Amino acid sequence: MTEFVSEIKTIPYNEDRVYAMLSDLSNLERVKDRIPQDKIKDFEFDSDSCSFAVDPVGKIRFEIVEREPNKTIKFTTTNSPVPLFLWIQLKQVEEADTRLKMTIRADLNPFIKPMVSKPLQDALDKISTVIASLPY
Repeated sequence: MTEFVSEIKTIPYNEDRVYAMLSDLSNLERVKDRIPQDKIKDFEFDSDSCSFAVDPVGKIRFEIVEREPNKTIKFTTTNSPVPLFLWIQLKQVEEADTRLKMTIRADLNPFIKPMVSKPLQDALDKISTVIASLPY
């Protein structure tokens, strides 16, 4: 497994509020207008999963497989050319100061690893920045 880790981001809300929004994917309704339609297509979601199409990869589906209240949300892909596991970790350091870190573990074969490592890290960094800037 190859691991990719985001920078630690600061969210100016308490972890209860952040966790409540991130652990229920139906809350994506509130921010779907921020999703770049030219890059992500066929975006669908419910409380436990989301799916979208990205060129040239195709359709990808993430499902929440574990929730640890106010601490961790774990996802796995159920439809992806590369098996991925994604963790969102939260830690409140003060009342209105929650830190967020995201980790991706991917089962990359040695032939595609050099081609996808940088795009995966870049995507993780962009996603963590967007999540940190959401209106909680």
